Amino acid sequence: MSSNGLINHIEIYVSDLNKTRLFWDLLLLDNLGYSIHQKWNTGISYILNNTYIVFVQSNKITPEYNRTRVGLNHLAFSVAKNNQLDNIRLQMINAHYIELYPERYPHAASSESYALYFEDPDRIKVELVSTEL
Repeated sequence: MSSNGLINHIEIYVSDLNKTRLFWDLLLLDNLGYSIHQKWNTGISYILNNTYIVFVQSNKITPEYNRTRVGLNHLAFSVAKNNQLDNIRLQMINAHYIELYPERYPHAASSESYALYFEDPDRIKVELVSTEL
């Protein structure tokens, strides 16, 4: 398989690296198979195969991030099984993270989709989509 066109990495500046780490450690390390790639005083990166995601503490936290403005709307990740998605949902709820569209779970996107939506500490929308048919 060619790596031509695949995303190499994504870098996101955050308002509170410690809060960001708690959220993304739970999601990426504990549930999606990522590992820590790099770590330094003001940042961390998580890697899966050849793609990594970087979070860096920003000194410029105003204006706050808003996914409805121009820029990044959300990040979406695949999950292999519906029950894995259900388990992640329970973990995120128990950790007191904000679930989006809970009344429509797991079909918020459509009746053919099994998906979960949460906000990270900076209110970036995170989507998890089951690939189970």
